[in-house]
Amino acid sequence: MTTLAIIGAGRQLGEALARRFGREGFSVALVSRSQERLDSLAADLAADGIAAKGYAANVRDPEALVKALDLAAQELGPIEVLSYNPLPAKDFLRPVLESTVYDIQAAFEFSVLGPVAAVHQVLQGMRVLGRGTILFVNGGSAVQPVQHFAGTSIAFAGETAYAEMLDQALRDTDIHVAQLIIPGGIIRGDGQKDPEVLAELLWRMHSDRDRFRTFATELEVQPY
Repeated sequence: MTTLAIIGAGRQLGEALARRFGREGFSVALVSRSQERLDSLAADLAADGIAAKGYAANVRDPEALVKALDLAAQELGPIEVLSYNPLPAKDFLRPVLESTVYDIQAAFEFSVLGPVAAVHQVLQGMRVLGRGTILFVNGGSAVQPVQHFAGTSIAFAGETAYAEMLDQALRDTDIHVAQLIIPGGIIRGDGQKDPEVLAELLWRMHSDRDRFRTFATELEVQPY
């Protein structure tokens, strides 16, 4: 049995992802800051027959994130799929003229250093396993900077560059790298952006392995 590690596991996309991959026989490592919330989610998943366990870690703490992923692999099985989809803090959504160096630093730690730490930790295990998928989930500002959301626009751009370089470096291997762009965010009940719809899309990105970037909906031109 192999494992899906969800960085930023919560009750929307995280839970939907866990259930979609769990149906395919994956164990699920749930990673976010609150152990209490993770334990509650893991219990609900276990009640439905999905092997899941929570590992508390702040993505802005690379050492804690690495330890969580290492323990998850030991307890649940090798990590075959990594999904990096934590929800950005509201502080990252300030206009550029109101953003301080500390706002941008925090966003950079969240969206660049966090993914680098997570990917570096799981990559060797994927090589040993002989296969793997690394999924990045971002908002529209990852590919279209918006001055009203300075932190995510800058940090998501860095995350996107990192993901694209990973795709270039691993394209000729059995490790697939893909990015899902969700313009406007997740919306329950929406035909294209409901968590279950997005989880199915991410499953297809993992299984089809035919492209790097997928858009959940068409990217709208943002007013400046």
